[in-house]
Amino acid sequence: MREVTVRAPAHLHAGNFDLAGDLGRLYGTVGFAIEDPSLEIVVREDEGISAEDEDARRFAERFVEKHDIGGVEIEVKSPLPKYVGIGHHTTLALSIGKALSRLYGLSLSLEDIARVMRRGLITALGLYACKAGGFIVEGGFKPEKMEEMVPPLLFRRKIPEDWCFVVAIPEKSRGRLTDLREEEDEILKNLRSMSEDLSAELSRLVLVGMMPSIIEEDVEGFGDSLTAFNSKLGSVWSDYQEGTYCNDVVRDGIETMRNRSYCGCQSSWGPTFYGLVDSKRDAADLTEQMRVFLDDNGGGEVFYTKAQNEGLEVI
Repeated sequence: MREVTVRAPAHLHAGNFDLAGDLGRLYGTVGFAIEDPSLEIVVREDEGISAEDEDARRFAERFVEKHDIGGVEIEVKSPLPKYVGIGHHTTLALSIGKALSRLYGLSLSLEDIARVMRRGLITALGLYACKAGGFIVEGGFKPEKMEEMVPPLLFRRKIPEDWCFVVAIPEKSRGRLTDLREEEDEILKNLRSMSEDLSAELSRLVLVGMMPSIIEEDVEGFGDSLTAFNSKLGSVWSDYQEGTYCNDVVRDGIETMRNRSYCGCQSSWGPTFYGLVDSKRDAADLTEQMRVFLDDNGGGEVFYTKAQNEGLEVI
């Protein structure tokens, strides 16, 4: 029995810089691939389609129906946390598609797979995290081609080896956010537009803030631009969260984290939030501080990780 193993990185979302759409594109996404946690799946030839993971089975069915290939058994050996803002669905879908493409000799690109799986077409951060890793800026989609085109990659840069992300995932609001994420596609299609001025400000923070800072390995300048970008964007999502951030634990956690790191940001809808430091010692110290914070605020998990500067691995 032939089998393929795929290991793929999670990602941290920083935000979208254009919901105005007046220049003919929407969204545009900024974010990072991270080393931990990572997804690992094993895909084997089989009769029919079998997977204990419901999402994995659904994605496999979609791919098999499109390409009329044989059956498959999918084992999710190491899953990503679901509905916390680090890319569970997109990473799983693309990894399954890549494994099936390799298993059945289809030679499909990740962009081809994204179109089949209907993932990575509104925001392509997860796609480029799987394809290349690192710090990613993608250029959004044309509204008339929504869910037909893959947003283009504008900028990708390796993240310095000594930079570490401290990642916190509080328990508060996870149930409510799960409900919200199940409606995500409809929300994104009907989201109220941001002002052109805000989009211009966010775009400048990316273009003359984050991008030159990471090229120069200026962690302080990068973190300041990133924090400003993420917090200014929060007002656009205020219809769906408690102000700038998804809840008060995330708000207070980001404020606490900001005192000891170069940034404090919410990833996607949350509840995951993260900071950035430039040494493992600082990362370990901040992780312990945030563990105490979460213990005092309803629980959760916290860890630190390096960036993942390469895409998914197919074995």
